[in-house]
Amino acid sequence: MQLARLDAATLQTMRVSVVDQLYSALRAAIIDNDLSPGSRISEAEIAQHYGVSRQPVREAFIKLANEGLLEVRPQRGTFVAKISLSAVMDARFVREAVEADIVKLLAQDAAPALIADLRGQLTRQRGIIGGSARDFMEADEAFHHTLAAGAGKANAWRVIVEMKAQMDRVRFLSSMHFSVARLVDQHTELVEAIAAGDAGRAEQTIRAHLKGILQDLPVIEQEHPEFFR
Repeated sequence: MQLARLDAATLQTMRVSVVDQLYSALRAAIIDNDLSPGSRISEAEIAQHYGVSRQPVREAFIKLANEGLLEVRPQRGTFVAKISLSAVMDARFVREAVEADIVKLLAQDAAPALIADLRGQLTRQRGIIGGSARDFMEADEAFHHTLAAGAGKANAWRVIVEMKAQMDRVRFLSSMHFSVARLVDQHTELVEAIAAGDAGRAEQTIRAHLKGILQDLPVIEQEHPEFFR
């Protein structure tokens, strides 16, 4: 088990609770496969690792279980849940529907400041190519959040985030095996379509972009069958 440590000062910050920080750290570890599907996870070990009591760890575990990332087995312990294919497919379906409407809204009235922001993010994304999968995941998350916020749909994005944890696990594995440059090219095409006010091209591009997981998923499942339910 490899987990990044949270220093004492960070854990004591007044703006984010210990539970939320533990939840975020453990969620990232599960999505990044530092905590592999099917592995056992202990409240006591996590509490010792982060230097906290077991109560916030227990609360973080509950949040992760509600998200489908942990599985509590009576008399056996708590385990990292295996990836649910049905949850991946449901999240992808909902995300495509929502983001297709978001990019159409943006193309109807593309604010120059938003386009400049997105193009700046594209430059940073190109600098990440060949780097870590986690760095690209964070950049990708920021890009899609910016699209939603730019269309005034930040709340809709939060709904997507809440249901796409299983999808993110597959996306992380995909970014380790497949071309990140391809994804950045798709982001670039999307931004240019929005900038040109071409709602149809923007919609087509985002749909193709989010359907990529349908091509990657069978390969990931074949390479790591033990990760899936």
